[in-house]
Amino acid sequence: MSRSSHEALIMIDMQNGFINEESSLCISGAKKTVPICAGLLEAARSSGRMVIIVNRRYRADGSDVEKPRYDVWLRGGKPLSPGCPDTVSAENPDELQPKAEDYVLIKARYSAFFHTELDLLLRRKGITRIYLIGTTTPNCIRTTCYDGISLDYDVSVIEDGCSSNSEEIQSANMEDMRRAGAEIVSSVDVRKNWES
Repeated sequence: MSRSSHEALIMIDMQNGFINEESSLCISGAKKTVPICAGLLEAARSSGRMVIIVNRRYRADGSDVEKPRYDVWLRGGKPLSPGCPDTVSAENPDELQPKAEDYVLIKARYSAFFHTELDLLLRRKGITRIYLIGTTTPNCIRTTCYDGISLDYDVSVIEDGCSSNSEEIQSANMEDMRRAGAEIVSSVDVRKNWES
């Protein structure tokens, strides 16, 4: 089996409600990573790697919104929920729309592994290494990274394909994940490796 058959790219929460500046849940660094994430999705697909798009959706009544986020969600017009404006919706922007061959999962909390079928899916497909991109680095990327390490996956975090609300937050969390055992890599190096 080829190396590509054991690797998956996981994109987390790259949705209008986290990317658009109009959203109360906007992550300030997310918008600039859209082209990088789009390029990585295409490179993963072209090289035969599994692509998994993990999104967050909230019920209109807010019953599944994280407790610390509830007030911001409510005051901000209920982003990522049914009936909210397209600009703050749970949809991925056009460049990041799933393709027919991609897997799409909805997660309940920060980690893409928490109460989802992600671990089962990866094991059934024989995946041993996961590459993480998306937002936000200190929450969803980091918890997914740590859960992946705890579940014995090799975890690579593509630094310029992830985003935070500041460079300081981004750098500190990348260093913490590196110290925990994750490989921190750049999109340029990953794409070069995948294309070789």
